[in-house]
Amino acid sequence: MTQPLHDLTVAELATRLKARDVSAEEVARHFLARSQTAADLGAYLAMDEEATLAQARAADALLAAGNAPALAGVPIAHKDIFVTRDFATTAGSKMLADYRSPFDATVVRRLGVGAPGQTGGAGMVTLGKLNCDEFAMGSANENSAYGVVKNPWDTARVPGGSSGGSAAAVAARLTPAATGTDTGGSIRQPASFCGITGIKPTYGRASRYGMVAFASSLDQAGPMARTAEDCALLLSAMCGPDLDRDSTSLDVPAEDFTRGLSGDLTGLRIGLPTEFFGDGLDADVRAAIDAALAELRQLGATVVDISLPRTRLAIPVYYVLAAAEASSNLSRFDGVKFGFRAPDYTDLEDMYKKTRSQGFGDEVQRRIMTGTYVLSHGYYDAYYLQAQKVRRLIAQDFQQAFTQCDVIAGPVAPSVAWGLGAHGDDPLADYLADIYTLPASLAGLPGMSVPAGFGAAGMPVGLQLIGNYLQEGRLLNVAHRLQQATDWHQRKPNGI
Repeated sequence: MTQPLHDLTVAELATRLKARDVSAEEVARHFLARSQTAADLGAYLAMDEEATLAQARAADALLAAGNAPALAGVPIAHKDIFVTRDFATTAGSKMLADYRSPFDATVVRRLGVGAPGQTGGAGMVTLGKLNCDEFAMGSANENSAYGVVKNPWDTARVPGGSSGGSAAAVAARLTPAATGTDTGGSIRQPASFCGITGIKPTYGRASRYGMVAFASSLDQAGPMARTAEDCALLLSAMCGPDLDRDSTSLDVPAEDFTRGLSGDLTGLRIGLPTEFFGDGLDADVRAAIDAALAELRQLGATVVDISLPRTRLAIPVYYVLAAAEASSNLSRFDGVKFGFRAPDYTDLEDMYKKTRSQGFGDEVQRRIMTGTYVLSHGYYDAYYLQAQKVRRLIAQDFQQAFTQCDVIAGPVAPSVAWGLGAHGDDPLADYLADIYTLPASLAGLPGMSVPAGFGAAGMPVGLQLIGNYLQEGRLLNVAHRLQQATDWHQRKPNGI
């Protein structure tokens, strides 16, 4: 029996499109219709059928001409943190309601078909923009100004954040792939909670140009899909230098991450940080991680115990540095040049105050105030400067660990997805859930989440893999071989 289009992976769809078994327009119409029936998940914020079908027809023209790029016609949806020419960009905030960018973010451009008369990228067709925590600040996708996103595995639970819309849309087969951003774990954690694959590349691998900034020294774009093979295809298209537009872009050539996917794992040393397997880790998550590690040992890998001794400091360091950078980056949203402006005010100062208090949500205001505090006179040295020093020590811990192992593995989060509203009165509970993802982000290392079975109530669990700088290919190789040996990534929520 022929598989429905929404059950095909990115790689499978690309093959079908290249063979002309199906048209890009037909595929786009299928996913547009499917997404309309799942609006209650809250995954999409913006869709434009006319714009999507125009891109699909352009992809079909490339395919008919016989010189189409590798992913031509395959649909994708973008986290609403990337500016897009054809769709509104809100960053999940009232502050940017209905904002339309005159250009595409570099990541969007490199993946897309391209505007008429312009050179495109990988030829993918944009389905729409996906919900996210406001300005990417959150671990549950409950902070969006446009409503919560629900986990397709259990709609009474969170999908993770801040790329929760991306993870939920992929898991629910509303799109075969999505972009996400990872500042402190916001690709890996929702990928884990929704049972999909997601990778955060080395900081600077993917351009930040056109990505609405939260914390500039941490923000990094990455792909989210169902398989490691799909993520390799997407990452190959996304990455590459963008030196003229992004001063933090690495001057490292684009790479084909699919080449090493099937490499042998014999002799691979997997490091297990003792700090990732302590009392805070739920037993059901531990059991799933142990089962995944057993599979990797069967494939020839060996496991060694390592230590990342400053793991416990990652939370305070991150929430000082990220808040400080958020305070600076979000100062531009003042109601003067663009975006939301309070309707009633008496003078300029009153307009600033009312615009920012009415336009920003509680979590964003909380982080702006924290960041302003730690950057203020008398506290900069005590908090911000100290946090930067500890950040360097955390990075050194990883380099010491990589003298003993090739890849680091462990849980993505201490638990499976929690219930909607469960942390509503305790924002610190969300912060603590980031304990295993923050260290790699602070060090700028590549990390990914790979489906690794199921925990309590049948909810997905992700295995986190962390590599040394520019070692995305190795992580994808490990993930791909694990997925060849298991079927966790093939399972889908009931009713999907």
